[in-house]
Amino acid sequence: MKTSLIKAIELILSADAELLNILSVTAEMSLKSSVLALLIGLPIGIWLGACRFPGRGMVLVVNRTLQGMPPVVCGLLFYMLFSGVGPFRHLKLLFTVKIMVMAQVVLITPIVVNAMESYVAGVAPSVRETARGLGLGGVKTFGLLCNECVYQIISAYLLAFARSIAEVGAVSMVGGAISWKTNVMTTAIMQHTNRGSFSLGIALGLILLTISLIVNTVISLLQRRLSR
Repeated sequence: MKTSLIKAIELILSADAELLNILSVTAEMSLKSSVLALLIGLPIGIWLGACRFPGRGMVLVVNRTLQGMPPVVCGLLFYMLFSGVGPFRHLKLLFTVKIMVMAQVVLITPIVVNAMESYVAGVAPSVRETARGLGLGGVKTFGLLCNECVYQIISAYLLAFARSIAEVGAVSMVGGAISWKTNVMTTAIMQHTNRGSFSLGIALGLILLTISLIVNTVISLLQRRLSR
């Protein structure tokens, strides 16, 4: 164990080529999927939090159901759609970073929607009253809500990024964990541990824990700011 830990630290300090490739693929997948999830989930979450309409409760139930969807189920769905017998097989996206991003967006968009909806529901009445007093239209009212929720937006994005970077089930199914192509930190840790190659797995684990610590620290600081 001690030897593996020393080798893991040496791999990090020496900027091992395979390690850098895994980090690069992970960064590409996590950043793209979390940004797309934010762009999709932000307006939906604000709309659900600010508006009252028939069927809103059902939409919230569906979103919470999707939020709790097992990653392997999402992976299976995309695998069936894009595999050799699926309706989208001609796109040839299976075992690529693009389909990993798509699966991640489906998994983490409901997290953004839920985070924004729960916060906006509390601040929307006062913002709506202010907008009415200023004679603002719908678009400007939306902008005012976004401005009021800026810290929550950052917090929602970080939650999405944290979920994306820690995901393993769906990305391993649709990405295939192919070395030098679709291997990300979580799948590489599993892969190298199963092979008995603990040094790279430990190195990736240390990096993943560090990133998680930083992200969660920032989220805690933002939530403390929001509670004031």
